[in-house]
Amino acid sequence: MDANPPSVRKEELLRARMASLGISEDELVESFVRGFGPGGQKVNKTSSCVRLSLPRLGIEVKCQQSRSLALNRYRAREEICEKVAEAVAGEKSRRRAEEEKIRRQKRRRSRRAKAKMLADKRANSEKKALRKAPSPE
Repeated sequence: MDANPPSVRKEELLRARMASLGISEDELVESFVRGFGPGGQKVNKTSSCVRLSLPRLGIEVKCQQSRSLALNRYRAREEICEKVAEAVAGEKSRRRAEEEKIRRQKRRRSRRAKAKMLADKRANSEKKALRKAPSPE
């Protein structure tokens, strides 16, 4: 578990991204909520969960990925940047693109595609069989 706050360089990069998307710190509404879920008493007693909202676009993000408040604040800002980029610029977020890639990989092939793939494999194996050294008979 990484409890260290993000580096100054990462914070600067995040601020630059927020500026490029037109998000200012002034318009972000940030509140801290008590944690929930597994982790025992410590999680339930400390307010390390960050709720960040951007009212003009109606976007809200909740982040409780680590026990560190500083790290959760940073990650919440990253998530809000992704959502704004998706909503305003219409670009797909990296996370959503990865999810789609995995979905495509897991999707079942059509019968025609499967038959073609198996035929190609069969042809390849026959070609490789011809490469074998001739038998002494």
